[in-house]
Amino acid sequence: REIMAELGFATLDEMVGRVDMLENSRDTDHWKAKEVDLSAILYRPDVDEEISIKNNDVQDHGLAGKIDHKWIEAAKPALEHKKPVVIESAIRNVDRTACTLLAAEVSRKHGLPGLPDGTITLNLKGTAGNSFAAFLAPGISIQLEGDANDYFGKGLSGGRVAVFPPRNSSFAPERNILIGNTALYGATSGEIYVRGVAGERFCVRNSGATAVVEGVGDHGCEYMTRGTVVVLGGTGRNFAAGMSGGVAYVYDQEGLFRSNVNMASIELEGLDAEDERTLRALIEKHVTLTHSEHARKILENFAQEARRFIRVMPTDYKRVLSEKKQRHVVPVIQLPQVAASA
Repeated sequence: REIMAELGFATLDEMVGRVDMLENSRDTDHWKAKEVDLSAILYRPDVDEEISIKNNDVQDHGLAGKIDHKWIEAAKPALEHKKPVVIESAIRNVDRTACTLLAAEVSRKHGLPGLPDGTITLNLKGTAGNSFAAFLAPGISIQLEGDANDYFGKGLSGGRVAVFPPRNSSFAPERNILIGNTALYGATSGEIYVRGVAGERFCVRNSGATAVVEGVGDHGCEYMTRGTVVVLGGTGRNFAAGMSGGVAYVYDQEGLFRSNVNMASIELEGLDAEDERTLRALIEKHVTLTHSEHARKILENFAQEARRFIRVMPTDYKRVLSEKKQRHVVPVIQLPQVAASA
């Protein structure tokens, strides 16, 4: 405010468009800076005083008609008193960013920790529009009987989503796309379970979420930095490009996976005992939430099927984990034995 006052301004609005108050920097001889011409950007049109040179219109983002408002009203016992609620609802592909306003309300009232797991349960039927369950907060669990469009679970922040086809569908989910492209973009935490195949760029920039899916398109786990991904089926090309953290387990039933991997930053390995425990627990949860027959068959002969899984581990991440583990090893000190007295 002191600097504004020195310049003769009382409000920020008064400063809008006052390019006459700017001065060119004269203390640089850099060849790029010398060639920069800002005159077109800083040009102030000569208009009458009644014509505004800044935005004065209130933007309507269409939030008033979002389906979330019905769910927020139904979830009041959970939002106000942490009492569990179950909400049954239909959903359509015009319902974009569905569940995001509800998640914002959870975060507004309960902060980063959100609500206890399963406090708000949404049982949905239909097709979810773009950015379904974006930034989903802890405490919200969703069961979607249907499918979802692009950017599913974008920025997932602690909630849980299970997606499965309509119960009367006749197609094989593990061979059909159920969610669109760029699912879990930039997710930081939470879980998703998809009884079906995801589109391209699944888990791009995943930074901490856990995901189980039955197949992915091109560029799966691109630039992933943290989290756990289980793919119970095939992948497209360029899997794990730029992957620097986290781990992926891919079910290589047809022996084609190695030809689809970008090996620039990762290593491919078999599973150890700890991997098998982690993998089995996630597949069991996937079966519980999605009723996947494909996953159930893997569990029926898990000792044998586990050999078909390949662990995708970023090289540098593996080294960091190994060094961290070594630092926490408690050394065993061997003391010299004392001779027994006669």
